[in-house]
Amino acid sequence: MNTHGIVIRLTGASYIVRTDDGQEVACKVKGHFRLRGIRSTAPVAVGDRVTITAGDAPYITEVADRRNIIARRASNLSKQSHILAANVDMALLVVTIARPETSLTFIDRFLASAEAYRVPVTLLFNKTDDLTADERALMDYYTLLYRDIGYDVLHTSATRGEGIEALRTHLQGKTTLLAGNSGVGKSTLLNGLVPAAHARTAGISEAHGTGMHTTTFSALYDLPGGGALIDIPGVKGFGTYDMEPEEVSHYFRDIFALSSACRFRGCTHTHEPGCAVLTALEEHRLAPSRYTSYCSMLEDKNESKYRK
Repeated sequence: MNTHGIVIRLTGASYIVRTDDGQEVACKVKGHFRLRGIRSTAPVAVGDRVTITAGDAPYITEVADRRNIIARRASNLSKQSHILAANVDMALLVVTIARPETSLTFIDRFLASAEAYRVPVTLLFNKTDDLTADERALMDYYTLLYRDIGYDVLHTSATRGEGIEALRTHLQGKTTLLAGNSGVGKSTLLNGLVPAAHARTAGISEAHGTGMHTTTFSALYDLPGGGALIDIPGVKGFGTYDMEPEEVSHYFRDIFALSSACRFRGCTHTHEPGCAVLTALEEHRLAPSRYTSYCSMLEDKNESKYRK
């Protein structure tokens, strides 16, 4: 007999499925299932609706059509994707100005990837209590930059609980992917929002000023009051997957809006005469960081490795 449910957790050996009657069942995936044209390091993701066989050794036999996914290039397999989550309403990208510093290229790559998968993103600057005056001014500039592009931007200090209630309201009723580099405070945020999560936290590497991984496998946590968070291991970068060069500009909202005034259709915004994007860059109407990120994603097509 078959039953249905949602994948709520990945472990090294199995997928944990919460069935429609509330049970949690550890399931495997049969080998032939992996070969059905799914170009991914794993064919099943947290958030997937699945059909499983009942019995002593349950197996996932079918994945329902997905509303959406959010994925990145697999770390060492440039022609495969790594699906981070499925069927999400939003992604919450947690970033920090310092200790560790989140690069703007990482932010822009994530935003572009989410645009490609039609997943709305909210940008969350965490650790706002641990900033110098110059760092706070930088955060204020980035906040204005991304809000002007059209993204929601929030500020929190997870350790002090500042901004958590506003964040809780923003997340209510939605299934949200919780993403960010290691060390930005995702686990502390998760514990503040879902005390039952008991997520492990860790400090920052003294040697490199970077975060240390505390989340090992992806998992879904129900939010009190409705909605859910899907926590994933910290990622260091976003390599493009299945994105043609001419499509990249479509996923940078500001560049796409400018491109309608370019002289040539199919303009790559790198060298063409009459390029409205290059003109905007020269006239300081386009942030140089956004253009740099755009160019770095164009270069991905010529690289076989995973880019930071």
